[in-house]
Amino acid sequence: MRQNARMGPQRIVCLTEEPTETLYALGEQDRIVGISGFTVRPAIARREKPKVSAFTSAKIGEILKLQPDFVVGFSDIQAEIASALIKHGIEVWISNHRSVEGILDYVCRLGALVGAGERAHAYAEVLRRGLDAIAEASTRLKRRPRVYFEEWDEPPISGIQWVAEIVRIAGGDDIFPERAAEPLARQRILEDPDEVIRRAPDIIFGSWCGKKFRPERVAAREGWAAMNAVRTGQLFEIKSADILQPGPAALTDGVRAIADVIQRWAERHG
Repeated sequence: MRQNARMGPQRIVCLTEEPTETLYALGEQDRIVGISGFTVRPAIARREKPKVSAFTSAKIGEILKLQPDFVVGFSDIQAEIASALIKHGIEVWISNHRSVEGILDYVCRLGALVGAGERAHAYAEVLRRGLDAIAEASTRLKRRPRVYFEEWDEPPISGIQWVAEIVRIAGGDDIFPERAAEPLARQRILEDPDEVIRRAPDIIFGSWCGKKFRPERVAAREGWAAMNAVRTGQLFEIKSADILQPGPAALTDGVRAIADVIQRWAERHG
């Protein structure tokens, strides 16, 4: 038995996917007693763990029955859930990281909280080396495409900070860097969708927060047919679970999916 096996919380409820994915990656999944219903990574978690929350709501009574000694969530959007649990004497940690570095730090902090600090740091370094390899490969691209990332369609919402950073690592340039710096989705709503036309993306990625991306609907928007991205058919879905969760998936499958598209584009336009 590991010396630190009994350190830290023993009964953890994860209100979002990234703590579940991280704890499984660290071999600490036995501590998890409840997960978000939106969890898809790892797939085994959906079979093994009871689902007790959505993103903006949770089954407080069901969570209390699980007798957790620690609950992990993400962002101000889960403030009401956190408040309800705190009133019942439950310890809650709501992280609020929004960048690639923030995700790597999150892995380390969560690992430390469960007594797996060394393994968490080692895992974060593996994630960082993967990103470094993709970034190094992107320096060899002869051209960098302009990229529009859309995380919701009605109204259109541009990508959050870690997404814009991942696009940059993968070899592209996000066309709304100033919006990416805004932490809240409402601050990234495109009041004038024609701004996308004016910024002329070469590639459009869509990840509609759990809803299937429909490139034909994007292409049919007024005036968008003339854009390079639409005219050349460069519209691609990135699965929400692979990019919109601020956890390991974004730094592995998410960045690779974006890098593959950018690499193919660069080969044709070099």
